[in-house]
Amino acid sequence: MVTVLNLVDKPRPRHPEKAHRPDQEVLRKPEWIRVKAPVSKGFLETRDIVQNNNLVTVCQEAGCPNIGECWDKKHATFMIMGEICTRACAFCNVATGVPTALDANEPANVAKAVKQMALSHVVITSVDRDDLADGGAQHFADVIHAIRESSPATTIEILTPDFLRKDKANALEIVVAARPDVFNHNLETVASNYLTVRPGARYFHSIRLLQRVKELDPTIFTKSGIMLGLGEERNEVLQLMDDLRVADVDFITLGQYLAPSRKHHPVKAFVTPDEFKSYETIAYTKGFLMVASSPLTRSSHHAGDDFARLRANREKKLAGKA
Repeated sequence: MVTVLNLVDKPRPRHPEKAHRPDQEVLRKPEWIRVKAPVSKGFLETRDIVQNNNLVTVCQEAGCPNIGECWDKKHATFMIMGEICTRACAFCNVATGVPTALDANEPANVAKAVKQMALSHVVITSVDRDDLADGGAQHFADVIHAIRESSPATTIEILTPDFLRKDKANALEIVVAARPDVFNHNLETVASNYLTVRPGARYFHSIRLLQRVKELDPTIFTKSGIMLGLGEERNEVLQLMDDLRVADVDFITLGQYLAPSRKHHPVKAFVTPDEFKSYETIAYTKGFLMVASSPLTRSSHHAGDDFARLRANREKKLAGKA
């Protein structure tokens, strides 16, 4: 039997800010959530490229169970603007605290790694940077521009913070103007869980953010994802789907929440593969162009293949209207 491993090459940060009690009940992982430890040549090569360019990946920071599969295929999600987040979401394994200054060389380093790995599709995400006037929007744009210059054929997917209270800096407009191919912003969970799971965020602000992207540039694909097993009710998940469709979101991902430690929000339930399949069917009937729904689904898992399908589905839909 194999288990999910935490594969960061440095000691994991402790999370004194995660307020949950260490004596909470921990549910045993079912067989369908277990993965093999990565040992492949491709995994090691990707790890070396990341380390040699002084880069951070969410694959490592979040302890993603798919890291072995993705890195073996030279897929990685780069996390920009440092390793320290200004928020303390109860589900997240990224350290909370006072961030360091932005690295002016980071856009060039990310672009260099993308070229070295010959990525056809890349995902860029970040920590929350509430300390910055624009929330890091210009840094996102700089990374996008650097990748475009060195690897013009590479499609770019970004997974952004919510840029809460950054309207005066035109944060969202700056990022959209850089024209990523996919703009992803995760809701993470249903509205009723925000106070305990995502206290620094606002559910309807995130919905409006995604809607505004489409208003600014209808050609950009929009995407959002949630974790199941955080105590949500089925009808709440369906309502969330409806809220995303009102915002004209194209792509939804649904995956199983896995608590990084006992200090984090506990897993309330392990959702079965059949239940995930049911959500997938319903989401398609609600009009999403793409749905990824399984226990091991993560925002950037199979992102390149999913983008190709997403683009094909849009073309098919437009052809049907002609």
